[in-house]
Formats: sequence, structure tokens, C-alpha cells
Amino acid sequence: MAMGKYSRVDGKKASNYCSTISVVVFVALCLVGAWMFMSSSVSVQNSDSSSQEKVNDVNRVAGENNSKQFEDSAGDLPDDAIKEDGNTVDSRSDGQSDVHEDQNVTEKESEVTVEDNKDEKTESKNMGEENQDEKTESQEEPKTETEKDEKTEDRESNSGDGESNSEAGEMPAQGDETNKSEQTESEESSGENKSELEEGEKNLDSGESANENNQDGATENNVDSQENDQTSIEILPAGAQSELLNETNTQNGAWSTQVVESLKEKISQQSSISKDQNVHAWKLCNVTAGPDYVPCLDNWYVIRRLSSTKHYEHRERHCPQEAPTCLVSIPEGYRRSIKWPKSRDKIWYYNVPHTKLAEVKGHQNWVKVTGEYLTFPGGGTQFKHGALHYIDFIQDSHPDIAWGKRTRVILDVGCGVASFGGYLFERDVLAMSFAPKDEHEAQVQFALERGIPAMLAVMGTKRLPFPSSVFDVVHCARCRVPWHVEGGKLLLELNRVLRPGGYFVWSATPVYQKLPEDVGIWKAMSKLTKSMCWDLVVIKKDKLNGVGAAIFRKPTSNDCYNKRPQNEPPLCKESDDPNAAWNVPLEACMHKVPVDASVRGSRWPEQWPRRLEKPPYWLNSQVGVYGKAAPEDFAADYGHWKNVVSQSYLNGMGINWSSVRNIMDMRAVYGGFAAALKDLKVWVMNVVPIDSADTLPIIYERGLFGMYHDWCESFNTYPRTYDLLHADHLFSSLTKRCNLVAVIAEVDRILRPEGNLIVRDNVEIIGEIESLAKSLNWDIRMIYSKDNEGLLCVHKTMWRPTEPETITSAII
Repeated sequence: MAMGKYSRVDGKKASNYCSTISVVVFVALCLVGAWMFMSSSVSVQNSDSSSQEKVNDVNRVAGENNSKQFEDSAGDLPDDAIKEDGNTVDSRSDGQSDVHEDQNVTEKESEVTVEDNKDEKTESKNMGEENQDEKTESQEEPKTETEKDEKTEDRESNSGDGESNSEAGEMPAQGDETNKSEQTESEESSGENKSELEEGEKNLDSGESANENNQDGATENNVDSQENDQTSIEILPAGAQSELLNETNTQNGAWSTQVVESLKEKISQQSSISKDQNVHAWKLCNVTAGPDYVPCLDNWYVIRRLSSTKHYEHRERHCPQEAPTCLVSIPEGYRRSIKWPKSRDKIWYYNVPHTKLAEVKGHQNWVKVTGEYLTFPGGGTQFKHGALHYIDFIQDSHPDIAWGKRTRVILDVGCGVASFGGYLFERDVLAMSFAPKDEHEAQVQFALERGIPAMLAVMGTKRLPFPSSVFDVVHCARCRVPWHVEGGKLLLELNRVLRPGGYFVWSATPVYQKLPEDVGIWKAMSKLTKSMCWDLVVIKKDKLNGVGAAIFRKPTSNDCYNKRPQNEPPLCKESDDPNAAWNVPLEACMHKVPVDASVRGSRWPEQWPRRLEKPPYWLNSQVGVYGKAAPEDFAADYGHWKNVVSQSYLNGMGINWSSVRNIMDMRAVYGGFAAALKDLKVWVMNVVPIDSADTLPIIYERGLFGMYHDWCESFNTYPRTYDLLHADHLFSSLTKRCNLVAVIAEVDRILRPEGNLIVRDNVEIIGEIESLAKSLNWDIRMIYSKDNEGLLCVHKTMWRPTEPETITSAII
């Protein structure tokens, strides 16, 4: 019993023992399986982490070296680095294939890892774009950052392996070997990154491209993702590289900063404002004078407040405080001016649509309305039967006048429509004709439209804008100037500008009529001229026209002045400069005649045309404007302009010179530009700016003419009166004290539609003028620059803005 009992007990014990063994074996297998599961998972994760780490390092290095440009080859990695990556990928694939049971789990975890890395890379990219300074810092120490990241990830992997080993309780050596292998791979990857960084072949664009390919391949395993990344870097087209580099590359090889970008943009905007005047909104002047607006003569705000108009103050210049920047309108029906010489006889009516003068002076053959034309029979108050007969009558009266030889430049006072000056061209004589803007409606505008030199001026309270002793003859035909009043102040102004030995031709009713008023004026004039030491050379009557003329001659010495019984009119003070002429009040005094042989005015100029090319005798003791001896300067200037005109202006500007008649040199020096045009049927108004060297006497000595002017103000001429404006280094001299937009608005006012502007200046000014011309819708005919000097030719069009701008000072 006992044995049987014991046997049953032993049998139960054996059965329990087998059950226990089975449980232990099962648990052991479970533990082994768990260990294998955990070991395989960690190994794959570490491999994936190492693989992904290498991709991240490639992207980071590429981003950190964004300014290093690609070569034209397809890839940016060394061949040996690419091969090592391929071997590493193969070994990882073999290691992963050993774990068949848990591959699905591993792939899912790999997907999670890739997605996480993708998010990290996207965040890193955004942070890189938003915080460029941090990227710059990361570029300074890329190797240290890479090593720290790798060591941190290795420690995390080792820690994970330690936990798995302690859980499994077995096979620690195999885990160590795996960690060592992964650490070796990480070091190799780090070495590759260091090599890549040192070679400097990465660019931000390659990093962005790698990131995009990583995102596209996130659902694939990590090995395939890395292969795709490497391929995308290798095959990026060179064209795409250059296009992207144009957007991201910077000069100094670093990321640009907001400081730099913002500063550049501000400078660009400021430059755009100053240079690109296309942003300038031109407007149309809304003024009482309409298309005949002359800003300094139509300032009604000042004219209405004048305390007196006795001395024609209301006809003098009263410029607005700010020069207008609006554009003057063009008369309806305006057409391109008729060419010279036909224009001397007729002009388009709608170009100067005024008939009052034809109504008042038509019987004197000044001007008549003939259909669509205004015609000019060539007559005048004193020469109803034509100006040419009258011109010959003057020379016949005193042959020493010798038109076109001894007499070359004259001043015609109260010119009317300037037929006298117009016909003097046939005698090789230049006449500076002037008259006020008065009730003789548009008389000076008629003259200029005809192609005859003329300007707006009045014998009032100020000196005329000319030097002393420059006109060979001064002419007055019924010019309505009270010469004899107030001590002869106005006649003394003519004495100032008349050359010693020059003639004053006075054709007026007091000379030949015996009416009481005329007799009284003649007596007063005779007394005045005698006290001025003028010789009455001749009084002669023109039977055809029924008029007469008195011709007076200015003395060539001071002997008469010293012998006068009374000092009336008085001699001017020694301190009084006779050449000072800009806004200088008139004084009733006379300047002494120069007698020193080396002083200007002591000798008569050479006869025309020799005087044009020969340096004035009085230049010998002076230094020229350009630093050489004045005669050499003079000759060099003339040679320069002859070359420029013949080689460039006449052929290379796209200018139709047959349509050019009225020319203005806005900054004349010696008059070389005008002299170079002597063979053309043109005339040139030589303007010497008031802040330039006073060379205007030289210009007159050459047999040319001109005047002083301040280009910060409007010129005394009607709108649309010149065919060609020439500005040699003018605008650069005005920028410090004038509004350049206002100056260009004045250029537009003076220049005829279809006219041309030639500018020579530094390239910066040329750029500004070009932009302003474009904003005016002018045509750019030619532009050229070399060594910071530029040349520009622009062609004015008929364009006018539509938006008005009211000039309150010009409203009556």
C-alpha cells in the first residue's frame, strides 16, 4: 500500500515536474523570443537611426554651406563617399533580413522614425529661414555640432540596448557587438560629413532637394529613402542650380540678413525716387495766359501789388517763389513749324493764334491773316515797303556801318515782329531783337515762330542782361522809349552796351517831323546826346517810306568827358562794374571808355568772318576757363566743338537738321558750339549762366550773341520757341540750388514739339535726365557713356498730361 501510495504520489510528482519543466521551457522560450524581439527591434532602430542620421547630416551640411555654388557636374559628393554609403546600405539590408519574424513591426517603426525625422527636418528648415543668424553660427562650428549629435544618439542607442539586455538577461556580448558596429558606422558617417564640409561642395538648394525627396519617400524603408536622396543630389540640372542660386546666393558667401536686405531696399527706393522720374506725375498748367505762359512775366500776384508801373515795372521779371513744375498747354491745331526761309514770310495761324496785331498793324505790313497762315510782308512802322530797302537806306546814309563786315552784332529795341532782324540775315548780320510782353500781342512770339532771334525784355528799372560794350549798332525804329526823360537813364543803358565807336540808329518822328511834341523831344535828345559825347554823324530821310533816321556815334576816348563844362550825366563811380547786368538797377551815369590797348573795348574787333575764329586781342594776359593760356583755351575749345558737331551731332544723333532753325546753347563758354554751326542756316542764343565764368564778352567779340540767365528761373521767351536745346554740363551745376524737375519743365516749355535736347554731363545726371524725358513721353534718340561722362539726345513729342495744376500766382 505504502509502495502503491508512494507510487501514486511519485507519479503525480513526475507529472507536476513535467508540467513545471514545460512551463519553464515555455517561459524560457518566451523570454528568448522577447529578447530576440527586443534585440532585433533595437538593432533595426539603431540602423535606421544611423541611416537617417546620415541623411540629416547631409542635409544639414548642405544647408550650412548654402552659398557654395555647384559645379556644372551632376553631383556634389566625392566618389568615395558615395561608394561607402552604398556598402553601408547593403550591410544594413543583410542585417535586417536576418530578422524575418518581426520585419512588419520593424517597418512600421521605421516609418514612424522617418516621419519624425521629416517633421524635424521641416521644422529645422523653417527655423533656418526665420533665424539666419543661428545658421551663421552653426556654420562656424559644424564639426562640433555633428559630433555632439552623433554621440548623443549613440548614448541613447546604448541605453536602449542596455535595457533590452537586462530584460532578456542573456547574450550581452552580441548587443555590445551590435552597438560597436553601429558606433563605427556613425563615426564613418561623421567622417564623411567632415570631409564633405571641408571640401565645401554643399549648397542650400541640394539640402532642400534632399528634404523634398525624403518627404516623398517617407513611406518606404529608410535605406531606399537614403538612396533616393543621394540620387536626387547627383542629378539636379545645372540650369535649375543657376536659377536657384540667383535667388539665394550672396556676395560674401553667407546668408543675407534683414539689415542688409532692408538697407539695400531703402537705398534702391531712394535712388528710384531721385532717378526714375517715371513716378513724377506731370500736370498741365492752369493759368490765365494758357499756352503763352511765361512764369516770370505772368506773376500777377506780384504785379497786382506793385506800388508803381511808371517805369514799366509790370513788364519786368517777377519770378514765383517756386519755379513751376507743370507743363504748358499746346494750342489746339498746333502743327510743326514751317522751315526756314519760308517761315520768314509765313507761319501756321494756329501755332500763334493771335489776330490783334494784324488788326492794328496790318496797314503797316507787319502781319496779315491769310487763310490758315499768318503772313509777313516784311514791312514795319518805318519801312512799309520792306525791310531790305530800309536796311540799305541805313548803310547808304553812313557807309562806315558796313553791314556784315564791320557791323556784325546789333541790338534792335522795340522790334515788333522783328522783320528788320529777319532780313539782316541776308547781310550777314545778327540782330538781338527784344520787346516787352505788352499790348502788341505776341510780337516776340511771332518773331521766334518765323525763325528770327528775339527775346522778351523792357527798358525799365534794371539793366539789360548783356555785358558792356558788345553791340556794334543799336537800332530803334519808332520803339516808343522815352530816351530823354529822367536824365537820360534809358539812353545811358544803351550807352553801356554799345561798343566804343559803335552807332545808335534812331528812326523816329522827332528826327523828321515838325510837330511841337516831336520838336521838343528832338531838342532834348540833341542836348542829352551831346552831353554824352555822342557825335551826330548824319540825319537822312528815306523818300520811299517817308521817314528819316539820325545816326549817332559813341566816342572811343575819354577826352570829351573830361572837357564837359558840367558833369551831366555824371560818370559812374570807379567801383561800378559796367559788366554787372543780372538784376542790377539802372543808374543815370556813364562809364569811361577803355583806352588801355590790352583792355577789351579799346579796339574794334576783326571784320566778319575773321573775328569768329581769331582769339580776341585782350585774352593774351588771361588764363582760360580750362586752365590753359586763354588763346590756347579758345583755340582748343573751337577745335573740340568743330569735331563734335561734324563727327557726332550732324550725323549720329538722328536729328533732321533741315528742320532746325532756332538753337539755344544753355551753357555756352567761348561760343565754340555756335561757331561750329556757322555754315548752317541756323542761329544760336548763347546763354551764360550767372554762376558760370563770365565769358559772354568773348562770345560777342566773335560776332555771336547771347545773354545772362539763371536757370533756376524761367527764361524770357514764349513757349515752343526753340528747335534745339544744347546743355553741356549744365544740369550737374544746378542740382545743388535748383529743382531739376522745374528746370526740365522749363526746357519742355521752351522746346518746340518735335524739337531735340542734347545733354552732355556725368552719367548720373544723364540717367536722371533720361528718366525725366521718358516720364514726359519723349523719344530717346541716342545715349552713350564712357569714363563717367555721358551724352544723351532726346526728341520731344506732342504729349501733354490731362490733369490740371492751378498756378494761383498766374491767375488774373
